[in-house]
Amino acid sequence: MVITVENVSKSFPGTTAPVVALRDATLSVSAGSLFGILGPARSGKTTLARCVALRERPDRGVVRYDGMDTSKLTGRRLWGAQRQVGVVNPALRPERTVAGNVAAPLEHMGVEPARRKQRVGELLDVIGLSRSGARLPSELSPGQQRRVAVARALATAPSVLFADDPTAGVHGDESAAVLSVLDRARAELGATVVITTRDADVARRVCDEVALLDRGTVVESGTLLGLLGKPGSQLAEAVLPPLTTPRAHLATYDRAVDVVLVGFAAVGALLPEASARFDVDFTTIGGGLTRLGDTPVARFRLGVEGQRADAALAWIAERGAHVSTPMYGLRDVAA
Repeated sequence: MVITVENVSKSFPGTTAPVVALRDATLSVSAGSLFGILGPARSGKTTLARCVALRERPDRGVVRYDGMDTSKLTGRRLWGAQRQVGVVNPALRPERTVAGNVAAPLEHMGVEPARRKQRVGELLDVIGLSRSGARLPSELSPGQQRRVAVARALATAPSVLFADDPTAGVHGDESAAVLSVLDRARAELGATVVITTRDADVARRVCDEVALLDRGTVVESGTLLGLLGKPGSQLAEAVLPPLTTPRAHLATYDRAVDVVLVGFAAVGALLPEASARFDVDFTTIGGGLTRLGDTPVARFRLGVEGQRADAALAWIAERGAHVSTPMYGLRDVAA
């Protein structure tokens, strides 16, 4: 399902004046993507997610599902649209087993017992807890509880799944397991998944597309891989390895450049091949390696020496590398 947000604004009553949560937010979520809404606390992430999930009505603007204007929906039509959206609620019912929690939405819908049991079994397998159906939530770790909450939200096979800060209070390998379940929901169950987070590492690990919010405004949005070469991209800056360069290194080289390499072939071979082909030396003086999902990405600050440096840099740019000249300021240069 394609989700389009057009100029959405939302305010809430305050003590002395309305509190503005969203200001003309505009973005597009591709069908079948894992979309991240990234921003600091009180940036409007949760409010935007609730508007997109049809749990809040915007004051102005439109949320469209596959082109349908949801602001015009009321009564049974609104309820029908809301049923297409699963919202992860981390609060499990403590008196019910894991299987009982996952089955609860199906019971509410009147799904017959045999079909409920089959669906619950499928979802427990998806979240990696197929042997824990008879356990109580109190017997699970925080990460396992969060995975059960995801399974419960998926029980009715929604087209869209929302998870507000899904790794809050979950750390390490357990956090990775929660993100893996959300990725499986997208890849194996066909849901369009939207998450909110303050953590750029979460976006880096699982998101295809991201929007950056600041004080209720969408500052930037797009695919992570597509934003890597965009000059001044705040999202790229947030997910790429940081660059710091000791001052003493700057005068050592003929010139310095920042290079972003994407993919196994580029990260592994492009710079050595350019060095041999054009007889130039590249020395890494900052940056490092990371991954965006399954794709390896490198950002290096390079010292370059050799008469054919310009030709070498043009050659790697023609093969997909993003090459730029660093702006040496306090953020880029270490004392």
